[in-house]
Amino acid sequence: MEQSNKTYATELILSGITSDLKLQLPLFLLCLLVYIITLMGNITIITLIRITPNLQTPMYFFLMNLSLVDIVYSSAITPNSLANIISVHKTISIIGCAVQMFFFIDLAASEGMLLAVMAYDRYVAICHPLNYPILINNKRCIQFVCTVYSAGFINSLIHTYCAFRVPVFCSSHVNHFYCDIVPILMISCQDTFLNEMFLFTFAGSIEVGSLLCILISYTCILLALFKIHSSTGRHKTFSTCASHLTCVALFYGPVFFAYLRPPTSYSVNGDWIVSVFYTVVVPMLNPIIYSLRNKDVKWALKKVMVLVEL
Repeated sequence: MEQSNKTYATELILSGITSDLKLQLPLFLLCLLVYIITLMGNITIITLIRITPNLQTPMYFFLMNLSLVDIVYSSAITPNSLANIISVHKTISIIGCAVQMFFFIDLAASEGMLLAVMAYDRYVAICHPLNYPILINNKRCIQFVCTVYSAGFINSLIHTYCAFRVPVFCSSHVNHFYCDIVPILMISCQDTFLNEMFLFTFAGSIEVGSLLCILISYTCILLALFKIHSSTGRHKTFSTCASHLTCVALFYGPVFFAYLRPPTSYSVNGDWIVSVFYTVVVPMLNPIIYSLRNKDVKWALKKVMVLVEL
């Protein structure tokens, strides 16, 4: 690449979700509604768990942290995306772009690992109920969550530093609606081989490792369920896992499609739809799934609503 084509950028220009003027207002209102529901839903889950004695268990402690991650995860992307939808100049500073990328990668990795921890929690509760208080106690829960956040932080720090260590770009136009690592690497004038190796090694290890933990946990759960002779007992036992499995499918499907492939196969026209799903829609769906399918959460919500009416 010629030196004259390189840009020592101070800001980047995002393509946004759409350039169609007719779609801008409907998309803005839709995304705003989704973001409001996301905040309200996750804040409700956190509040219910904090104030309800029956929900003071490890499973709901992990769920509370998942809701907290979803709030910050969505807030790292959605407000800026909302502003860009209706803005003529969709610019973001280099520092702002790096900060957005850092929080996005950090929280996405943390969410994947939290889902794995929640699967392990269900495995111990179903397969080793007598040892559950020993294996999943308060101290162990805090250790799990601290490990998740620490690993997400380190992973994100490595990716963000490598992407912005020398802010030299062949173009200032980012073909995405937020600062994701793959579109940033595509416009970099630096050799991105190291970045791609880090992406496959660190991000791949975290997400694939988390998914393997989930698959192994649920394989053991299924084997344990076959030993239960009563169909009612099997259904009741597995029903505690249904919400979690739904969240796992919604999160990991788009993430693997978006990241565990070479950056050269990235498609601007198609991949932004997948990105909107796992950055905007999934954080909204998680609290809805858990509140609709979980009897304890529904009971706590009804109790709070009755108290509010009184």
